[in-house]
Amino acid sequence: MEIRAMDMGDIPELAALYKEFWNEDSDVDRMRSQYRWLSGNGSYVLLSAVEDGRLVGSVMGIVCEELYGECRPFLVAENLIVKSGYRRRGIGAALMAALEERAAAKGCGQIILVTDTPREDARGFYAALGFDPDSHKGFKKKVKR
Repeated sequence: MEIRAMDMGDIPELAALYKEFWNEDSDVDRMRSQYRWLSGNGSYVLLSAVEDGRLVGSVMGIVCEELYGECRPFLVAENLIVKSGYRRRGIGAALMAALEERAAAKGCGQIILVTDTPREDARGFYAALGFDPDSHKGFKKKVKR
């Protein structure tokens, strides 16, 4: 298994992964357009896990600037996903480790993520990676259009 920067060829398989996990369709053409923009912006880290030439996982990180303390940036981790049948094989941990390496290289002081409270398996996974479960006090709200 290889962890590498995402490329345009990963997009169709990524859309299928998202469909598998969230049961929502993704517009592949819009994803391609968005990928072009995100990959050209130094604030985004897009990683893919590939095994036998197939996308089996992905994660995205967004570097945000800070305006207090030492003013070190932080990274928000989003959309970690591993294909069913490949889970519990270290792929998610490898993606998160690679994301942390990129965060350190960009001078980030911390990584922030939010996961759904009922997902005890995810909470245990992140705790095993060193994320503080006691700091899980985040909220999220969908914005209506």
